[in-house]
Amino acid sequence: MQRTRAMPVGVVVRRLPGVTRWQKWAWRAVSLLPGAAPAHWTVLREEGDAVEYHAATLVLELHRTETEAYLIALADKIPSVYVVMRPAPELEPGIPLELQLVTASAHEGLNYTDSSEVIVEKVPMPPGLIAWVQEFIDLHHEEEIFLKRKRDEKRVDLVEEGIGDPRVRQMSDVYRAPGQRKRADASEH
Repeated sequence: MQRTRAMPVGVVVRRLPGVTRWQKWAWRAVSLLPGAAPAHWTVLREEGDAVEYHAATLVLELHRTETEAYLIALADKIPSVYVVMRPAPELEPGIPLELQLVTASAHEGLNYTDSSEVIVEKVPMPPGLIAWVQEFIDLHHEEEIFLKRKRDEKRVDLVEEGIGDPRVRQMSDVYRAPGQRKRADASEH
């Protein structure tokens, strides 16, 4: 039985005119092409100012130890894959993004959102990709049984003598910090 499974997935990125004068274009990952051939910003469709590109084909990997995270992604209102991109204006003129990763793991997608250096977008999974991920989950997922820990039988109502800081006189508060004792002694004299 395979421990991992991989599939090339093309990422379609849409370019729209920006909504402010400071941002000329708005870029967004909008769909996936399971089993796609390699591509590099190939124009798929143009409609007015809107252009859709097959930006890149990345490998979507599934690992048997992350089936719970895949279940979370599939249980979402719209099952999604997370696409991780980073701004890269230095690559080529007109290509502002570098696509780094596609993942079906909700945990991994969430981890990438902690960074301000990358853009993480949820892109809906096509039905064939949902079936492919679900089949992998069915093969490898093992439900983890929750075991509630039992309390130990130690009695907490007993009086304990000789505990606390040895620098504090035991006839007084044994939980008081030593620094408080010095100030208290100084005020008595």
